[in-house]
Amino acid sequence: MNPPLMVRPALLVLDLSDKIYVVTGANSGLGLATTRQLAKQGATVIMGCRRISEGERVADALRAELPKAKLEVLQLDLGELDSVRRFAREFRQRHDELHGLVNNAGVMNTPQGHTKDGFETQFGTNHLGHFLLTELLIDVLKAGSPSRVIILSSFFHEDALGRKGAIHFDDPNYHQRRYDGWEAYAQSKLANLLHARELARRLRGTRVTVASVNPGWVRTNLVKMPIPKWVENYIAIPLLRMAGMIEPWEGVQTTLHALLAPEVVEQSGEYFSQKARYKDKQSRAGGWPLRSPNPLAHDDVTAERLWQLSAELVKVPASRPAQNIE
Repeated sequence: MNPPLMVRPALLVLDLSDKIYVVTGANSGLGLATTRQLAKQGATVIMGCRRISEGERVADALRAELPKAKLEVLQLDLGELDSVRRFAREFRQRHDELHGLVNNAGVMNTPQGHTKDGFETQFGTNHLGHFLLTELLIDVLKAGSPSRVIILSSFFHEDALGRKGAIHFDDPNYHQRRYDGWEAYAQSKLANLLHARELARRLRGTRVTVASVNPGWVRTNLVKMPIPKWVENYIAIPLLRMAGMIEPWEGVQTTLHALLAPEVVEQSGEYFSQKARYKDKQSRAGGWPLRSPNPLAHDDVTAERLWQLSAELVKVPASRPAQNIE
């Protein structure tokens, strides 16, 4: 099924007033677009934001736009495992169940660096932070079932400007080998997709559905332009749209489909993709779901091995999804 420009109208009028969702990176871009739509439909949205002041500013703006919006802002730095643990602990103190976790936040092609816990910045933020967060919230997701976990990947999990997407198990954090920002980004986005695949397998029979998502080439804060604003708005952006770049409200349609469409329950573990500039031409139209053109995305041995490595790095039990880990 190729993705339409918008999800079915019926999904956008669903009454979500009894639902609770967590959205990471909720203060901008795709996270903000997701938060706005869920709040518009009556859901309680917990906004996980690295900068609490910015999160509160955005939440106030949303409340002015949507007076009935039910928003809670909690501090969440995915590059710091202690922050992830504090977020999960505070959420569980406030709520007994969770109906959807949208692992949306991310960084792209960062300079060489490491998180507070010693992980390569992109692998640590995009994958390991979300891996731990998901583990810490598994119990409340089960309590709120049927529920869903949506993990944002990227079409760059196939190939990021010539760097093939692969998990470098010998040195995922670039402690010994030469750093390449795009290679590290491809690794982290493939890890997102494999995380969803393996998590779905481990949660089979629990009524917790899992999906990975490629929102397409979206104009977000990840796309930074070192040019005057007027040049960006009147020249660069129109040219980029002609080349295939889309707006956050368009990119978020794939997230909303994976989060709300009833048929996704039967497609747990699948990859849902907006149209994108894949190296594989047949994949460029996208699909809900789409079979990834990267063979490693379907390798269950690699998915299991990544799970074991991730659990070891963030110090949670690897044998099953964790329950009430502090």
